[in-house]
Amino acid sequence: MDFTQWAQSTMLMDENAWARHANPKSVYSRFSILPLLSLAIWSREWIGWYCVIAIALCLLWTWLNPRLFGPPKTTNNWASMGTFGERIFLATDKKDLPTHHQHVCLLLQLFTAIGVPILFYGWVTLNIWAVVLGNLWVMLFKAWFVDRMVWLYLDLKDTQPEYASWLKRG
Repeated sequence: MDFTQWAQSTMLMDENAWARHANPKSVYSRFSILPLLSLAIWSREWIGWYCVIAIALCLLWTWLNPRLFGPPKTTNNWASMGTFGERIFLATDKKDLPTHHQHVCLLLQLFTAIGVPILFYGWVTLNIWAVVLGNLWVMLFKAWFVDRMVWLYLDLKDTQPEYASWLKRG
């Protein structure tokens, strides 16, 4: 099991959770998770071990977010289609993805991962510039990955009736 499969199984994403996560409010508010987690970790400087509560709240927000918002009335938007592409990406053996997506998706995940040690360094040393750079780096490449997921969805939506059924035009 790779990291993405582990993460998906940890999130317990069922059909209802995926439908709710397709809400743009869910997608865009997820971009708050990493900065909030950084703030929670940084708060150890101010509140000591109570920062564990703040970190736990961030982890709860991560799990709760895809379930918090209702299914959108329309899914004909970047955020919803990014969610659909991610759903396909997570459920598909990577070698079965269209060739023009395989390497790019892998590279985007790799580039995203490059920011993680920078972010960890910033968290451990309380180096504000490393935290800011790590956050921006990870979020930039995550947004680019979501954009690629839109493309993946648009390429595959007509290959299976289930995929096509996710698209609701308002």
